Amino acid sequence: MDVDGMNAPTRPPGTQDAVERLPRSRGARGRAGWTRANRLISAILCVAGCAASHAPPSPSPNPPRTQIVILGSGTPIADPERQGPSVAIVVDGVSYIVDAGAGVVRRAAATKIEALRARNMKLVFLTHLHSDHTLGYPDLLLSGAVLHRGAPLVAYGPHGLRDMTDHLLAAWKKDIELRVNGLERGDAQAYAVDVHEVAPGVVYRDDKVTVRAFLVKHGSWDEAFGYRFDGPDRSIVFSGDTAPADAVVEACNGCDVLIHEVYSRAGFETLPPDDRRYHAAFHTSAPELAALATKARAKTLVLHHQLFFGQTESELIGEVRRGFHGSVVSAHDLQTL
Repeated sequence: MDVDGMNAPTRPPGTQDAVERLPRSRGARGRAGWTRANRLISAILCVAGCAASHAPPSPSPNPPRTQIVILGSGTPIADPERQGPSVAIVVDGVSYIVDAGAGVVRRAAATKIEALRARNMKLVFLTHLHSDHTLGYPDLLLSGAVLHRGAPLVAYGPHGLRDMTDHLLAAWKKDIELRVNGLERGDAQAYAVDVHEVAPGVVYRDDKVTVRAFLVKHGSWDEAFGYRFDGPDRSIVFSGDTAPADAVVEACNGCDVLIHEVYSRAGFETLPPDDRRYHAAFHTSAPELAALATKARAKTLVLHHQLFFGQTESELIGEVRRGFHGSVVSAHDLQTL
């Protein structure tokens, strides 16, 4: 029944009978009866309400098949709360790693997700070859092999990745020889890397995801890429490190999640002139990101590789929200989205 256009609250079972049994006499005795009845009804309603409020939440009927796990949200700054930049996409128990900053293998182990055990991380996509994005690359390669990956690591990234990989294998040559030929009897195949130096376009496809690479503008780097992942239930775009780039807007184009680097404009204004020139050429300020994400029509914007320059996290988020009115998340290590 509607009361003044609003739905009347439903009474718990038994309360209607209590109302019908209310005494109808007048006077003090009648008023006392009404008071007792009201107390009875209040008690019944309270018990029913309390029971409802303490009921366990219903499980989500359709949990997402695609998870985004922040393994590292940091920068070259040695912040113990933020390991080097790395994000995992996990789809139906298969992991896809984007960038491999310092600490990637141990952060992945801390998630307790089976797909992120060292032996199960078999695919990595590197946006560019800056040290903070690749210090964990030998860790993925070597720790995965020691911990029984049982197959080569497959790596996608810009030109120069093959040289980097060859030099890493040469640097650990004695270690690898001992582990394969010594008492460990390690798997030689697991110490190999299947390197793919990519160009813009589709770079990878399986029965769960399609991955497209696109060029971004990371200062004087000859090649830096972003990636778009299209999975069964989400589209996810990674900017990598970049100044504002139309390619990110085009790659997102209404994507479910845009994961983008950012720096505080307010903090930037306090830097020496040379530092301001560098960061303006290599990175994206919060107001620039807000405008870019609005143009890209991103449903959710995830701030990653955050440079605060003395500002608080809430202040950085505020700078973004002044120009972007969608959902904003500031990434933290071990966060699942």
